[in-house]
This record gives sequence, structure tokens and C-alpha cells, in this order.
Amino acid sequence: MSEVDKGAFTPAYRTYALGLLVVVYVFNFIDRSILGILVEPIKQDLGVNDTMMGFLGGIAFATFYTLLGIPIARMADSGSRRNVLAVCLALWSGATALCGFAQNFFHLLAARIGVAVGEAGGSPPSHSMISDMFPADKRATALAIYALGIPIGTMLGNLGGGWINEAFDWRTAFFVVGLPGVMLSLIVRFTLKEPPRGVAEGIELSSDAAPPVKEVFRYLWSLKSFRLMALGGSLHAFVGYGVSYWIPAMFNRSHGLSTGEMGIALFYLGFAAIAGTFLGGYFGDKMSQRDVRWYLWLPGIATMVSVPFSAFVYIHAEPYAALWVLAVPYFLGAYYLGPTFALTQGLVGLRMRALASSILLFILNIIGLGLGPQFTGIASDVLNATTSLGGDSLRWALVLSLMFNVVSAVLYLMAGRTLKQDMQRSAEMN
Repeated sequence: MSEVDKGAFTPAYRTYALGLLVVVYVFNFIDRSILGILVEPIKQDLGVNDTMMGFLGGIAFATFYTLLGIPIARMADSGSRRNVLAVCLALWSGATALCGFAQNFFHLLAARIGVAVGEAGGSPPSHSMISDMFPADKRATALAIYALGIPIGTMLGNLGGGWINEAFDWRTAFFVVGLPGVMLSLIVRFTLKEPPRGVAEGIELSSDAAPPVKEVFRYLWSLKSFRLMALGGSLHAFVGYGVSYWIPAMFNRSHGLSTGEMGIALFYLGFAAIAGTFLGGYFGDKMSQRDVRWYLWLPGIATMVSVPFSAFVYIHAEPYAALWVLAVPYFLGAYYLGPTFALTQGLVGLRMRALASSILLFILNIIGLGLGPQFTGIASDVLNATTSLGGDSLRWALVLSLMFNVVSAVLYLMAGRTLKQDMQRSAEMN
């Protein structure tokens, strides 16, 4: 690696690059999450039920997102991560705008599949580039800053989607949030530099060949700490995606709040998620200097503590008190992101990073994104059909989902048992 290559990535440039990647991730989650705030108007316009909307926001999206993520990540490990990211950003943004043209459920399904295919190429190349720009002891913080795109994007998707729907309609909301991302893809292509692989560790690759996909799968799955962390994270995501998708509809049905009111409320609640996302990575880095297992203990403890607060939110009769308390699970629920992303990058070799990220996201999203909204939608329809709950069936479906967060917390705590040995295996690979 030349001195020119090293010097090109100054602290100022790294700050710019990380900031740009955060903006891209914000657009990722605006386009992904806006569907949740628009569930009720879409249902009324297209004449579909909760199970179908759960399928649209869950299994249909997650299947293409996860399956396409692996070959796209392989491309990123073998070639230009920046170019992969720019093309995928243009694809998912254009497909989001196309959602506004949907005349029936199947038109909307096809457009959301396009969003899923594009977003599959968002995080893996970004995680890999960030890991090559920041050293290991700052990586969880850097990846937590990147993960701020999740709450910020969700905030803006809820706020913008809710108010654009009330001012115009749900179709206009998709147009407005989708088209700017196409322009952003040009900024990524022409201003973002491809970092030398291994520069953060001071390592120069001896070979340009990325290992076979099967080899990366086998290696990651041989690490007990990764298996437990990935399963714990996927159950956490199962609850999180189900809640974020259905919470606007729950407050509408049980408390009568409009999409505009929920958009504002969820926008402000997003600041709690931003704080939790950043502090989860920051404290993970700080506390892991004493014991690396804090990367796993911290998310496990935070997840367990959040459960009773979430239950209060779903069953409390007064909506504004419930919204205030919702800030606690939003804050604690975001703690797992930075440590989970950082550990995955630290457990693999340099040429495995984008693919390792994709494998993690495959597990998180096929279970979390794929099944979380679907489980809640089906549970709501079943409770509505078999009980006298009526419109309150959705809030009790959300309560049922909390049992998965308890299991998630236990799995994170168990994953710490073998983490030190697994980290040593990783150190011997590079």
C-alpha cells in the first residue's frame, strides 16, 4: 500500500465518508420504513387485510433482500464497494418512487421487491468500507454512527410519510421520498473513495482473491459466539421490525391517532433511538477494553430491561402516556446495533467483511424483517376473528411478540462464553 493511498484517507475525509454513508443509510430506511406509516390508507385504497400488509412489509421484502444480499456482497468483496453501493442506491430509490404508481396489491408488491433488491446492496459494502477506515477499537462507535441511519431514516419516513399522506395522498409520499435518492447515488459514485483493504489494521493483502462463499459460511457458523449473537439479533429484529411496522396502525385503531399525529410522535421518539444507537456502540467500545464480552453483555442486558416498558406501551389506556414510555424501549432497543455489526467485522478476515455483513443481515432479516411484521399481522387477524378484542387485537399481538425479546437477551448473554476464543481465531487469519 503506497503512502499516497494511506494519506488519501485523512481524519477529515474519513469524517466526510462516514457522514455520506450515514446519509445513504438514512435514505435506505426512509424508503424501507415509510410503508409502515401508510398501512391504513393503503389498506383502505387497495382493499387488503393485515395478513397481506404483513406479507408486503415482511416476507416478500425480506426474501429478496436477504437472498440477493449474498451475491451482491460477493461482488463488493471482489471489486469496487463504492460502485456497488451507488448502483444499488439508484435502484432502491427509483423502485420506491414506482410504488406510487401501484393500482393494486400486486403492483405494489412488485415495486417493493425492487426496493428490496436495491437495498440488499446497501449495508454490506458500507460496513466493509467503514471497517477499512476505522481501527478495531473505534469500529463499534463508527458502525453505531453509521447505524444512526436506521432511527433517523425511520423518523423521517414516519414524519414525511404521515404528513404528505394527509396533505396529498400515500402515492405522493412514495414519489417525494424516492426520487432524491437517485441524485444521491451520483454523489456517492463521484465523491466517495474506495479505501485500501486492511489499512485500518496496517495490513497489506497478499492476494486479491476473496475466499469462496461456502468457506465464509462454514467459518462463521463454526464460531459459537457468532451463531448465538446472530440468532439473538434476529429475534431482537423480529420484535423491532414488527413494532416499527405496526405501531402507527395500533395507535390509530386503539387510540384514534392520525397518521400526521403519529408521524410527529415517532419523529421525536426517534431521538431516543438515535441516542441508544450511538451509546450502544460507544459504551461497547469503552467497556470492551476491560472485557471484550461487553460487546454482547450490553445488548443482552438492554434488551431484557426494555421488555416491561414495551408491555406497558401496548396495553396502557392513555395514548400520550404510552408514547412517553415508548422512548425507553426505543432507546434500549437500539443498543445492539453497533456492537453486533462491529463484532461481525472483527470475527472475519479482510476479504470476508462485506460477505460476513451480508450473512449477518441475511439471518437478521429473514427472521426479523421477514417474519416479524408477518407474525404480528397474522396474530392480529387471528385474535380479531377468535376473540372480542376487535381493533385492540393488534395491541395484544404486539404484546405476544415480546417473548422473543426475552429469548434474544438470553442468547446474547450466552454468546459471551466463547467470544474470546473466537476472536483469537480471527486474529490468526490476517
